[in-house]
Amino acid sequence: MKFLTSSTELQKALGNIGGVIPSKSPLPILENFLFQVSENKLKITATDLDTSMSVNLKVKGSEDGVVAIPAKRLFETVRALPSLDIEFSVEPDNNRIVMSTSIGEYKLTGESSENYPTLPSFTSESEMTIENETLRRLISKTSFAVSSDELRPAMMGVFFQIRKNDIRAAATDGHRLVRLVYKNFSSSEIEKDIIVPAKALNLVLKSANDNSSNISFSERHIMFSFGESLLISKVMEEKYPNYESVIPLENDKKLVVEKNQLIASVRRTSLYASSTTHQVRLSLKKGTMTVSAEDIDFGSEAKETFPCDYSAEPMDIGFNASYIIDVLSHVDTDEAVFMLSSPARAGIVQPSVQREGEDLLMLVMPVRLNA
Repeated sequence: MKFLTSSTELQKALGNIGGVIPSKSPLPILENFLFQVSENKLKITATDLDTSMSVNLKVKGSEDGVVAIPAKRLFETVRALPSLDIEFSVEPDNNRIVMSTSIGEYKLTGESSENYPTLPSFTSESEMTIENETLRRLISKTSFAVSSDELRPAMMGVFFQIRKNDIRAAATDGHRLVRLVYKNFSSSEIEKDIIVPAKALNLVLKSANDNSSNISFSERHIMFSFGESLLISKVMEEKYPNYESVIPLENDKKLVVEKNQLIASVRRTSLYASSTTHQVRLSLKKGTMTVSAEDIDFGSEAKETFPCDYSAEPMDIGFNASYIIDVLSHVDTDEAVFMLSSPARAGIVQPSVQREGEDLLMLVMPVRLNA
């Protein structure tokens, strides 16, 4: 196998699909990229068996072939190079790889492509096209709240509900919940509920740079096609919890606060919070808010007071600092709106003005306040 390509283009391609490669795997072959050269096209593939991704790159090929190349060393080498051409040559007998540039030569040993797993066959049962701006927002506004608890596998993905007149995405880890409804969407043929793993969605978020993506569905897989990239992921076959049932309807205490001011205040005061609970207290009175934290074990405390728009009865409510910062960071507007009920009930957080055609709702569970 022999071909010539640009280090810049190769680095971009490897960067897009490198997230598929598992850091440690019982199958060492999965820690490789599969390179396939045919005429003047290089197809690069990566898989962890649950998620597979490939990207096509135009190259100057002089000898076709296929080889598995160690992913970490290859990517770090290419990333460290300046913008120049790289010539790859592979000896088929021993899979010895030589990368030659105008400034140096780099040698490593690959593996036979025969050891590389066969990618899942995909038979599309239905498909749809979606604008990538919409797809990116559905992912970016929800995936931060996905659970990492392997005992609750359904919550380790984003739950998509595709309807004829809208598409919605939801994610929760039991402490935070996000639901984004996008109304400027129509699907004449598909009505589907599906849970897509967070890892696959983060790869889509990184690669979906064209105007639109084509999404295909089979019984156990979902496939995203965007430009020269293709991603196939297993879907999660568990039942997603009824998240709508935990969204409170009676929260009538409205708080409007400058988002960045509250984020900065929580960051500062949480430095004095317990390292176990990371709890910050929001003390609300008419027109003012006090953010405070304390660590009884070490005798440290901090508090800050600033104006806000609040006119209900005084209330103290506690939140995990990291969760409240995460939620506020995903509010697009300068002001965030909290709808509260009591110190023991979940608080709803929304932007002060919704984007046209969108309905974004985030929920944060409180933590019990110290006496």
